[in-house]
Amino acid sequence: MFHAGFTDRLVAPGDEQHLLGLGYGITNIVDYATAQASELTTEELRVGALALMTKVMEFRPSVLAVLGIDAYRKAFGRTAASLGRQTEGIGETLLWVLPNPSGLNANYRIEDLVRLYAELREETDHLNG
Repeated sequence: MFHAGFTDRLVAPGDEQHLLGLGYGITNIVDYATAQASELTTEELRVGALALMTKVMEFRPSVLAVLGIDAYRKAFGRTAASLGRQTEGIGETLLWVLPNPSGLNANYRIEDLVRLYAELREETDHLNG
């Protein structure tokens, strides 16, 4: 997030309050931790997506970014989805899909992650003036 320009410093996983102060929130599709995303069933992801959509409709963020293309495809039933801005949203909320930055995801180099995350930051900067 720092290298993509979202934050003014490196943030640790527990820095949610700092992110909120910058206008960013963090939540999960499924409310419990797993060692690997593959441990979650499609049903668990779909139930979680319904709960997440309820939160989005209540809080109405301008953008929702989902980390992990496979999780997004399963959770939202969009098997052909690709990374980046999605054609559908949730209400007025734009929807983006980004790679999961987990160290277990060896498909993306840090440079690729920074570029993809920076595309989202540029969109949010444009939306927020």
